[in-house]
Amino acid sequence: MPSRAKPKGLDTRIPVLGPAKVESPLTYCHFVSDEQRVPIRLSPEDLDDGSQESDVLFEPAGPRDTIYFDSSKVKAAIVTCGGLCPGINDVIRAIVMEARHNYNVAATLGIRYGLQGFIPEYGHQIMELDHRNVSNIHEFGGTILGSSRGPQKPEDIVDALERSNIGVLFVIGGDGTLKAARKIYEEVTRRGTRISVIGVPKTIDNDISLVTQSFGFDTAVEKATEAIRCAHTEAIGAKNGIGLVKLMGRESGFIAAQATLALKEVNYVLVPEDPFELHGEHGLLPALERRLADRRHAVIVVAEGAGQHLLRQSGQTDASGNLVLGDVAKLLTSEIGAYLGERGMPHTIKYIDPSYIIRSVPANANDRVYCGFLGQFAVHAAMAGKTGMVVSKVYGRFVHLPFDLVTRRRKKLDLTSDYWRAVLESTGQFAISPMSKKGSPACPITGEMVRT
Repeated sequence: MPSRAKPKGLDTRIPVLGPAKVESPLTYCHFVSDEQRVPIRLSPEDLDDGSQESDVLFEPAGPRDTIYFDSSKVKAAIVTCGGLCPGINDVIRAIVMEARHNYNVAATLGIRYGLQGFIPEYGHQIMELDHRNVSNIHEFGGTILGSSRGPQKPEDIVDALERSNIGVLFVIGGDGTLKAARKIYEEVTRRGTRISVIGVPKTIDNDISLVTQSFGFDTAVEKATEAIRCAHTEAIGAKNGIGLVKLMGRESGFIAAQATLALKEVNYVLVPEDPFELHGEHGLLPALERRLADRRHAVIVVAEGAGQHLLRQSGQTDASGNLVLGDVAKLLTSEIGAYLGERGMPHTIKYIDPSYIIRSVPANANDRVYCGFLGQFAVHAAMAGKTGMVVSKVYGRFVHLPFDLVTRRRKKLDLTSDYWRAVLESTGQFAISPMSKKGSPACPITGEMVRT
């Protein structure tokens, strides 16, 4: 039986601004008790601290019967940061509607163009949000507030919050943004200011620790399969046709893996977690040559962060501090062309990069439902005086997660999991990505030795 003891280093307690003494204005719902806890079974990969599989207790999301703020007097602010993702506008809309119609919050302000919007020198005007100007925004992709990358001093941000008399800050963003939100929370705590800081995890790569699935991911996979289908059509339209699709995934290959499972036309999927080789016994190029000789076409899906070990690194970073990636698609196109050309194999390569289309489209139905819950639960948490946390769904349950847990590392594909096994079985690429159980040197299906 799995242990219910708290794994070492895993603190799930949620900070609060103070005692919740105000009666909730909500009169039609089931309230959640602050003493209630939700047991969720986490795997060793989730825990990442040497612990065995454990049932961990989390604070459930949902409305409380008493709240911290006098909601009719509190002002809230929303900021969106980082890259675009399907569903951001849905989350904004859900927060505004919940705050206005159910809590009668005095005002909800939109901070323009990310964290820059807090800094007077940039000159970005604050936008007041209400039911009139957010009612239809879920029909559009992107973010009505605009976004930006790059850090700003937490002291300056808290100064701006205090100047505007803001009591609640909702931060919608990915790993870097949530780290910034944690610093804002720490600065608020250091000053003893009563400001609630609530995060909503946003990453199209689905790589935030403990967050089972981030919003927008379902939409991204759906759109990615359309690109893969087009690549397959192009590939079968010519002898030795190769369809190459590059998808998002700097450090984690979840979109590439999930889209591969969704559309069974992929022959090779390359992800950052599995460093592949081009030549040799387990090389992609010899495997591709054999595939073309046998079937006369192939489809390759590659995550943008795959194959970086094969590329010269510039050492440069973007505004968010991420290393600038080398172009793996350019490398593959060049190497495949040279390899097949040397062997006298005429071929065509059709390269598709749908990244900006995928991240800019409106959310699909599943993501819209998810975003609605996230926005509502974020408001419930803030009104109850919770702070220093994000709201998310973990293995089917909406819970509160402290900033420390979601910012400790990036989530990655487990190459020993049943999930990755299913990806390999779907593609049949065991020749280039042999799988093994932990501690076992050979693939349990092919018997091939695992590369080290």
